[in-house]
Amino acid sequence: MNSIYDIVIDSIDGKIVDLKNFKGNYMLFVNVASYCGYTKQYSDLQKLQDTYKSLQVIGLPCNQFLFQEPFSEERIKKFCTVNFGINFLMTKKIKVKGKHQHKLYKWLTRKDLNGVMNSTVKWNFQKYLIGQSGEFIDCFSSNISPISKKIIQHLI
Repeated sequence: MNSIYDIVIDSIDGKIVDLKNFKGNYMLFVNVASYCGYTKQYSDLQKLQDTYKSLQVIGLPCNQFLFQEPFSEERIKKFCTVNFGINFLMTKKIKVKGKHQHKLYKWLTRKDLNGVMNSTVKWNFQKYLIGQSGEFIDCFSSNISPISKKIIQHLI
């Protein structure tokens, strides 16, 4: 696994999502949770998705931080749709750290795989931006708004 495009993930609806399908687009990966102080960022993630057509936001529900995502995939999808009008790609619940870390997060957090930097996922709503050619651009902490200049500067 040398490229992010070698990775597949399951959508919240159980369909296989091949990241190769997003070649030519930016991708913003965000580990999300329904009961987090940052949950309101869903609105700005949707705004970002709607504003930048060359961007694919991908929300990855995770229950590894104080059990803030206890819902089933069906309830997560309903929660996001009803409360935030989300239509960007959401995945099944995954592990972003630890022994059962998903291979996507291995790539995102390991310099020997992404070629840029090591990182650890410290909390919900941490963001990873990938460029249009699959290159690792940067990692943004949970307190960085999805619509901050720190992220948008890479998309314009």
